[in-house]
Order: sequence, then C-alpha cells, then structure tokens
Amino acid sequence: MLQPCQDNYSTTFASYDGMRRYHEKESLESRWHRCRVNELHIEPLDKASPLYGTPSAFAAGISAESVEDTAENLGLAMRVDGSYYPVRSTAYKSLLDRAKISGSALPKLSRQRLASVLNDCLELYSSETLLLIRDEKISAAHSGDSMDYSVLPIDELLKVLTKKLDDRFPGSMFQGGYRDHSLSSASWTMPGQKEDLLGAYAKLLASQGKTTLAAKLVPAIRFVTSDTGIASAKVSAMLEGTQHPIHIGSCIAVDHRRQSKVEDFEAALDQLFAQFGDSVARLQKLLDIHLSYPVNTMTRICKKLSLPKKAALEAIGMFEMAYGGGTATAHDVFMAMQEIPYILKSDHTPESKMLVVEENMARALTLRWGDYDLAKAVSY
Repeated sequence: MLQPCQDNYSTTFASYDGMRRYHEKESLESRWHRCRVNELHIEPLDKASPLYGTPSAFAAGISAESVEDTAENLGLAMRVDGSYYPVRSTAYKSLLDRAKISGSALPKLSRQRLASVLNDCLELYSSETLLLIRDEKISAAHSGDSMDYSVLPIDELLKVLTKKLDDRFPGSMFQGGYRDHSLSSASWTMPGQKEDLLGAYAKLLASQGKTTLAAKLVPAIRFVTSDTGIASAKVSAMLEGTQHPIHIGSCIAVDHRRQSKVEDFEAALDQLFAQFGDSVARLQKLLDIHLSYPVNTMTRICKKLSLPKKAALEAIGMFEMAYGGGTATAHDVFMAMQEIPYILKSDHTPESKMLVVEENMARALTLRWGDYDLAKAVSY
C-alpha cells in the first residue's frame, strides 16, 4: 500500500466529511516557505549519491521511505534552512521555472549534472520563491510574487463551495472525491435542479426518440484544484447517469494568480447556475447539426482535440459499427465520444490524465462541426 510520502500516492473519498477532514489535516501539516531563489541549493538523490546514505542530512521527520521513493523518481533534494528535503516530481516544472530553463534534454542528464545545471541557474536570480513542503517533500517551487502565484487552501475552497451548494442547490449529493499530489477533485449531483437545468434539453431528446437518455441524465458539478500549479480552482458542468460522467464545460475558474483569494472563488460561484445553463445550451445545439459523414467528423474532432489514439480509435470503430454509412447529428457523435473516457477508466488510467481528456472533449461543444464534416477520410 502506497504511503502519502510516495510520489504515486492517491486516495479516494466516499463521503464529504472524510474528504473535508483529510484536507483540513493536510492544510495544518503543510508548510509554505518563502525564500530567495538564489538561496536554493539542489543535490542529487539517486542511489549513487552521497546524500542517499546520509539520513542525518535530512530535515526532522523525513523517513527512509521518502528518500527511497525520491531516488526511484525525480532523484533530487533541496536544502532549506540548512536541512535537505526530497523533491517530489510535482515540483520539477516549477523548479525549472525558478531557474528559467527548459528543454527535453534536461531529464536525460545524470542527477549530478542536472543538480549542477539547476544550481548554476538558480543562483542568478534574487527573486522570491514560495515552496510547498508537504508529506515529507518539496511539492512545488512557485513564484514568490502573489501576482504570479496565490495560495488558495483546498479545505477553505471546499467549505465555501459546499455552503453555496447547500444555499442555492438544496438536495445536492456528494458523489465522491479524489486526491493525489498533483490535484484534488470532487463531484456532486443536483437532482433537485434537473427540471430547471435540463428540462428543455430533456424534452428535445425525448422528441427525437432518446427518452431513455433523457430520463437517465442528472445535472452534476465537478470541483478541481491544485496546489502544485497544474489547475486553477474551478467548477465544471457534468451530466451523470451514463456509464461515465459527461463533461460539458467549465462554469467558473479562479486562477492561483493576481492575488486571488478564496473570497474571489466564493463570488464566482454566484454565476454557477447561469454558466451551467450555457453549457447545456451548447450541448443542446448539437442536436440540430446534421452530419453527412459522421465517422469522418468524429475522427477529425478526436484528432483535433488530441484525444488518446488507442481509445479514440476503439470508440470510432464502435460508432462506425452502430451507424454504418448513415447520417447522424453532432450530438450523436459527441455521445459516441463518451466511450473514450470509459475505455480509459477501464484501463486504469490515472485520474489526473482522465480529467485532462474530459476537459479536452468538452471543447468539442465550441467547435464549428461543419468544418470537420468532409467526405475525404482522415487517418488518425
């Protein structure tokens, strides 16, 4: 069983109280440390490095398991206040940002060479950095300028979100939560708002013979945020009731930038109902778009959205068998695309990658579908 200090650790939550307690504890135990970039010093932490065999060099509370896991992953350590901390893989990109370097060759360097390059570059800059020390490792090395990075505590975001749901969407039901070292997510269904949010769309589905789908769908939201720089604090519109939730667009998003505060996220939540309605309207419009070459259209759109090739081709093949050479609507194709996350989930794709795929798929609602409805076949 993976431990929280390990880079690949993740956990799920069946209840909101369990998720709330987890994040409250994590917030209390996390440390945000501000210092100068040129004060950072990196050392290799692979199994050949001297530091690997020197446990006394590490800060209090750093376990042998944390050191061992780092040696098998990023292989770097950082000195903070005279003691070393293992560096988590989630901190790699932000560390490169502080050093103002990039390139595909860097990961190929030995850990000794990479540490040397980082140190040579880090010591050139006197700007501030904001380090996140969590679960025995450096988890991020953000810019210390609040215009570039603003801390939005996850436990506080959850608190204002659930209060808003209770006030504005009574009867909302927690569906589940997820946490790894990159991001945190949670979802709720809103059965009490089905008529208000999906009423017109469901009636149109039923008029086209899709009564089973209309009956199944329930409005839902998904909350996603990250302390490591990969996502803003956002709430997206979802539809539950099918084999996998359908992502239909982002409703609100508050970036961890420009001195953003939890209050900004709370204020943005007032637009949730209206923005959800806009997402449903975009989905509903797909019912009126008739395609002459739906299989070609689906292939081009999957390619445009950079969806995983193996899963996309499998979903395209299933759609082709179902529709043959007939016509279909853009809505039919969009629903057929929902096989892709289901296939990925069945293959145990990590949650963080699933979220990216689902967000990319939701972009299909904003495309000009006629541009992709062409007779000429396309290879993926």
